[in-house]
Parts: sequence; structure tokens; C-alpha cells
Amino acid sequence: MGGFYYNTNGFAFHRLEDVVRILGELGYDGIALTPDVHHLDPFHSTAADLSAFRSACEAAGLGIVLETGARFVLDADRKHRPTLLDDEAGAARRLDFLQRCVDMAAALGAPVVTIWSGASPDGLEPERARERLVRCVRALCVYAAERSVRIGFEPEPGMLIEEARHWREVRDAVAHESLGLTLDVGHCLATNEGAPAAVIEEYAADLLVLQLDDHRPGVHDHLAFGEGEIDFTAVAAAVSRCGFDGPLEVELSRHSATAPTTARTSLEFLRAAFASA
Repeated sequence: MGGFYYNTNGFAFHRLEDVVRILGELGYDGIALTPDVHHLDPFHSTAADLSAFRSACEAAGLGIVLETGARFVLDADRKHRPTLLDDEAGAARRLDFLQRCVDMAAALGAPVVTIWSGASPDGLEPERARERLVRCVRALCVYAAERSVRIGFEPEPGMLIEEARHWREVRDAVAHESLGLTLDVGHCLATNEGAPAAVIEEYAADLLVLQLDDHRPGVHDHLAFGEGEIDFTAVAAAVSRCGFDGPLEVELSRHSATAPTTARTSLEFLRAAFASA
């Protein structure tokens, strides 16, 4: 399950079968599938579609994890809406989508599905928002556990839970063994929470997926490696010290226009950084 993965949200202009081929030929260890309107749409894909994708990944030597950050898959007019924090109908739509992704993960042999909280609707009190989040995440964890899938919860800048320091509150409130942490190293800089290496070590025991991208302090913008200020040698050393052996996932959703080149240079950069550690 470990090794370097690449998120399909960074290949928005490619057919999925071509993404699998390219990542396999480059030498990636896995693929982080973001089910979307153009990549195994969770509302239209068939069992045969999933079987074909799984077979292609196996042939290419790629492991699979699932991401659920598709921007407009539920609402063509509003990015990332509805969320688990919306009214009953909206939260039910988001939960149904996440359950569909869990079903896809089970069919694909993917052990982890990553989610986030979403942003609160205007006027919703933080305490009420957290209650809605905990209730829905717990229900999703129960659903996932029945299918031998784990849920990786990702703090995301601009959302209700945006920093890793709030992760333990969610973990303890949900109180389900299938729940773990997905950590994006860039978000540590975007929120000015701290050095990514230190955050990795602090939460290593809960870590399921580690997402990799470069960032500058205070700005949520996923940059190609070397364009920001993250010390990836320190990140690699922290991963080594912690003994983390899960997916190291490249998260560059804004680089689809240069996807093949960006995927190649990203892997070269990361291999060098991790070799030095």
C-alpha cells in the first residue's frame, strides 16, 4: 500500500486508462482516484467499469486509494457543495456520495477513502456544525467498516476543520476504529500551523495517507515541488523516523495542463528527497 501515488485530479484532461498507463510507465506505486464526472463517475459507473479499472491498475502495478474532493460532482453551480454540515437533505446527499465512494473502494480493493468536513453554511453555529459532522462521519465509518474500508479525515484550509491540531477532537468525538488521518503537508504551511515534518511526527500514530505538494506560508495554493518553501528532506526524514509506510500521494490538482511532465518531475524530485533521508 505504501510508496508514491498520484491523484487523478491532476489529470483532468486525460482518459483514466491513459492515466493508469502513464503512472505505471513512470514508476509510481499507486493511483489516488478522485471519482468525478469524467473519471469513474460514482453515479454512472458500472461494476464492469470498476472491474476494468482494477484490472488495469493491477497490470500496471498500481495500488489504489480513493479521494472524494471532486469539485462539482454533486452541484454543478457550487464548488464542494453540499457538505456534511448542510441541512438534512444536503448532508444526506453528501453522505450518499461518500458511501458510493466506499462501495467503489471495496470493489477496487482500495483500503482508504479520504474525506473532509466541508465549510459551514452561513449562520450555522460552530457547535451545531461539529455535531452534524460527528454524526455523519460516525455513520460513514460504520458503513465503511462493514466493507473493510478505512476513512482518512483530512483537515482542509477554509473548512470547519482546517488544521491538524483539531484532528484529535474529531477522532475522539467520532470514536470509531475505522477513522484515521489524511495529512497534506502543504496545508501545514497554508494555515501557518507549523513545520510539516513536526506535524507528521506529532500525528504519525493516526496517519493513513500523507499528501505531498509544495506551499508558501499563509497561502492555500498547491505548487509543484521546488516552487514553495517546504523542506522535503525534513519531511522524508520525519516519515522515516515514524516508520510510516502508507501512500505518499502527490496532490497537484491545478497542474492538469502539464500532467505527464509534472508527474514525471514530481516523482524524480520525491525520489531524490526520500533517498537523501
